[in-house]
Amino acid sequence: MSALDWFVLCGTLLSIVAFGIWKTRKQSRDLEGFLKGGNSDRWWTVGLSVMATQASAITFLSATGQGYEDGLRFVQIYFGLPLALILICAVFIPIYYRLKVYTAYEYLEQRFDLKTRLLTASLFLISRAFAAGITIYAPSIVLSTLFGWDLQITNLVIGLLVIAYTVSGGTKAVSITQKQQMAVIFFGMFVAFYLILQGIPESVSFKDALRLANWTGRLDAVDFSFNPETRYTIWSGIFGGFFLSLSYFGTDQSQVQRYITATDTRQSRMGLLFNAVLKIPMQFFILLVGVMLFAFYQFEKPPIYFNSAQLEQIATAQPDSVAAYQAKHDSLFQLKSIAANEALAKDYPDNYQSLDKAMSQNRAAFKAYLGNALPDAESKDTDYVFLNFILSYFPPGLIGLLLAVILSAAMSSTSSELNALTSTAVVDYFKRLNWKSNKSDLQVSRLFTLFWGVLAIVFALSASLVENLIQLVNIVGSLFYGPILGVFICGFFLKKLSAKEVFPAALAAQVIVISLFSIYGNKLSFLWLNPIGSVSLIAIALLLRYFRSDEKASDSQ
Repeated sequence: MSALDWFVLCGTLLSIVAFGIWKTRKQSRDLEGFLKGGNSDRWWTVGLSVMATQASAITFLSATGQGYEDGLRFVQIYFGLPLALILICAVFIPIYYRLKVYTAYEYLEQRFDLKTRLLTASLFLISRAFAAGITIYAPSIVLSTLFGWDLQITNLVIGLLVIAYTVSGGTKAVSITQKQQMAVIFFGMFVAFYLILQGIPESVSFKDALRLANWTGRLDAVDFSFNPETRYTIWSGIFGGFFLSLSYFGTDQSQVQRYITATDTRQSRMGLLFNAVLKIPMQFFILLVGVMLFAFYQFEKPPIYFNSAQLEQIATAQPDSVAAYQAKHDSLFQLKSIAANEALAKDYPDNYQSLDKAMSQNRAAFKAYLGNALPDAESKDTDYVFLNFILSYFPPGLIGLLLAVILSAAMSSTSSELNALTSTAVVDYFKRLNWKSNKSDLQVSRLFTLFWGVLAIVFALSASLVENLIQLVNIVGSLFYGPILGVFICGFFLKKLSAKEVFPAALAAQVIVISLFSIYGNKLSFLWLNPIGSVSLIAIALLLRYFRSDEKASDSQ
């Protein structure tokens, strides 16, 4: 990278951190100010904060790679989101505000009992602590691989930057910095999209680029199949995505904390509805960036493998074998580029489609060979597609900007997670269980933030890349979200159920979800784990209620 890139990157990130610390220097002097920001946020701050919490670096690294490799199908995961957010606005938010809770799990003790509250809080802490590590690790592994940076140092730098302003300013610092981070993210992604389009030959219009993507199936955004092994379908998106979104936005403290900081329920609801309207278009646009990258690489030769460090490693170790794959890759690209122009001119894509398939098969064969030759090699390189393009084709200065986008996204998500982990640990455990300390609640909160930050860094240092990062985060969440949501549904809507039914049902449902995932793995789309967890918990709780009622009736006779 050039000196200008380093200046833009460091200047952007340090300015955001410094602004967050300075802006909240007098606003986080008690527990309420640190954990709830004094309930002073307006709807646009809430909306951007909710969006920034979900839009981690994984979103931009992995989703663009998904768009390049697989097209728009991933957008289906968000089809159930708007309805879920509407339900949260109607039911969840009024209850949280009426009870003036710090965490979502406080409600569960009032509705059920302490052990139910602690169980759901524990499930959240387990899943979110691991996810916080992933959000640090995601950009670190990619940046360290492409630039040769030390992975551990990269993890430490990202983690420590987030810890600095989250420990200092708490929730208010998170909300304030997330507005700046989202501004950087939106600007950077639009710049990237513009430069990709500028890189496509003038003879190829935007419509032509979409035609090429369509001929390879990348514009097939909706899949109506009922196959449970198909990861993304309209059915798993609407039903599984609904339960995933309802649990994530309605019961996950990292999101709940974002909107209970609003001045009132109206501002909180407007912030969530802002996301209900914009989330699908935003995700569609990010995937479209990946699709346009595919169109760009129909006329500019793409790497046979986007992880340049591993490609260089295998080329050095086994040059003859790599050269053979590369020669075939180069030959097929030349033929496919010509065929793409002919297909656009004649509207006859058969030859182009055949060559695209042959090129994909050669790339898949090379990745299989790479996996055998380097056992520690990553199984997929889609997380490197976007960054590889940035480093290869962006002018000086803009490389630093786009790296700032990725790191800003990592920081925005991680700060929310640390803030939420702290709230849950302090409110649901430390204060509720009357743990003794000679420090004030504010000091304890800051120490917990530091603890979770260090733990997230430790998770990041010990993580290993599994297939695609954005899928990994959703899989981890789906293992726990179903049972957590089931507990809240029982609390909100099934008034006759008590802790005697719900607590054992929650344990049983969690065992069912983990067992199904252990047995079927990728054969069952992770989206289905969310409704399975919720529905099984509700069904078991109702059965326990029925048998208990039956026993009481028998005893009375």
